[in-house]
Amino acid sequence: MLGLSANLHYFLCCQAIDMRNGFDGLAGIVRNYLMKDPVSGDVFIFLNKNRTHLKLLYWDGDGFALFYKRLERGRYDQCTAVHALSKEIKREELLMLL
Repeated sequence: MLGLSANLHYFLCCQAIDMRNGFDGLAGIVRNYLMKDPVSGDVFIFLNKNRTHLKLLYWDGDGFALFYKRLERGRYDQCTAVHALSKEIKREELLMLL
């Protein structure tokens, strides 16, 4: 189970991601594009181009956990930090997304 603790860091990727990416593909994006460590314990949030699908990637200490959500109606808000690779968001913001 993914515990969304207040002491974790949550990073929203500001670039649309192909949702066919799995554990290794998303970890590669975190490492090579966002320049962060995917096994740091931080939670990385990805959205697709249409902003209707969301994936969370999280290292829980002994492996990656992946959470995937598809909206039936509506879209997620776009990343406001247009020129940034990622944007750190608060736990409460993530809970609003979910």
